[in-house]
Amino acid sequence: QLIARQETVRALVRKSSAPEKVNLLKQWGASLAEGDLKDPASLAKACEGCETVISTVSTTISRQEGDNIQSVDHDGQLHLVRAAKEAGVKHFIFISFRHQHAPDTILTAAKRSTEKAIIASGMNYTILQASIFMEIWLSPALGFNYPEHKVRVYGDGKNRVSYISYKDVASFAAGSIGNPAALNRVIEVGGPEAISQLDAVKLFEQAAGQSFILEFIPQFALEQQMKEAPDPMDRVFAGIMLMYAQGDEIDNKTALAAIPVSLHSVNEYAAAVMKKEVQLS
Repeated sequence: QLIARQETVRALVRKSSAPEKVNLLKQWGASLAEGDLKDPASLAKACEGCETVISTVSTTISRQEGDNIQSVDHDGQLHLVRAAKEAGVKHFIFISFRHQHAPDTILTAAKRSTEKAIIASGMNYTILQASIFMEIWLSPALGFNYPEHKVRVYGDGKNRVSYISYKDVASFAAGSIGNPAALNRVIEVGGPEAISQLDAVKLFEQAAGQSFILEFIPQFALEQQMKEAPDPMDRVFAGIMLMYAQGDEIDNKTALAAIPVSLHSVNEYAAAVMKKEVQLS
């Protein structure tokens, strides 16, 4: 989106980054800086001459050897904030999540620490606290197995969630640059409407033309899972599942007034992925 509007974009990659992703960045027209959030010196070089830094980094889904929430989501993000400040960056945009609605875990602590550091840095900032990503939570990876018409439902599935597309979070970030209404604000962002997990299932059933088999994970089981989590990362995922079960509804009026974005709906997403499934079959 930034390149399409003639912005000059530098992307931070690692030696171990997936070649296909690096090649895409090159094809789009981004210049590359090699570095790692765990290596402060590399961040100083990457930030040099930049006016704006956008950080979307998290180890919750994508991580490599040596990556964990402490080393990347906490320490690494703080390294990046410090490097941006020292490089004279004018605007820091941070993709966060609505951690104030989530149980306390090392991830919520990391997000809070990073947000506090950004606000205290003296740089202009925009912190985007995103709701549940539809492409993650309404996917086979987390039990929404639409190719096989089977769905894992967290809790009773009745609480409403403002599912948001990662594409729209990208639009909010891009729309924050050069936008006075987005400066020095923490902005909650969600999709065009709040629907329940069961509502989402119905949309997929309509798109597929058949019923789905549901497996319910009771809320008390999620609470027990979090309590008995064997390690910090398991506790993080249990906490996010519990937050999901309890619902996460956002009023988007404030966000859209500051950063106008045309939002994608769960209905559009369901229609698109089920159409792809039909084509593959």
